[in-house]
Amino acid sequence: MTATKTGRTFCVLAWTLMVLVPVLLLSALAWPWLDRMGRLDDAIGEGEDQLVRYRRLVATLPDLRAELEQVNKNDAFKAFYFDAATPALAGAELQRKIQDLVTGAEGRLISTQLLPEQKDEHPPRVRIRTQIQGSTDTLLNVLYEIEQARPFLFVDQVSVRSSARPDMPAQVLPGRRARRPPVNQGGELTVRLDIFGFALGGES
Repeated sequence: MTATKTGRTFCVLAWTLMVLVPVLLLSALAWPWLDRMGRLDDAIGEGEDQLVRYRRLVATLPDLRAELEQVNKNDAFKAFYFDAATPALAGAELQRKIQDLVTGAEGRLISTQLLPEQKDEHPPRVRIRTQIQGSTDTLLNVLYEIEQARPFLFVDQVSVRSSARPDMPAQVLPGRRARRPPVNQGGELTVRLDIFGFALGGES
């Protein structure tokens, strides 16, 4: 009896091992494969979503190209920029414009200097440093004309000096306090302005 039970137990264990070993092997092989398939499904889903978005973007390209072409053909916005082939030519145009503004405001243009351009600016900025002389009204008129100018002009820095000098004091009599001398109101202002605009050269 004991030998028979032992034999049966051995047979059961053997069959169990024969079943479990393939199952374990299949599980060990199938689990990474299923995990890999799941990740591939997720990647495919993300790729399909991106493809849908890209197709929508591509579908908008004709409209974007049409709008860009319309903007390029629109001359209205070009009035805000110096339409010159190079920043140097734009700077010369800016200098002429400032000279006309100062002359129109009854001021005197003492000097103008074209400042170096910044290579990394797009569109390129054209800057000059100018020095003018005139009355307070002259300065106000020049600033007003710069604000209204086309192409757009901007003032970066302003430095103002007055050439007014006090009159020579009268001779002080002994025993009397000296009065503060009056100011000569006929003096002029010397104004230094850094002015800049933008050029279209190379920005088409």
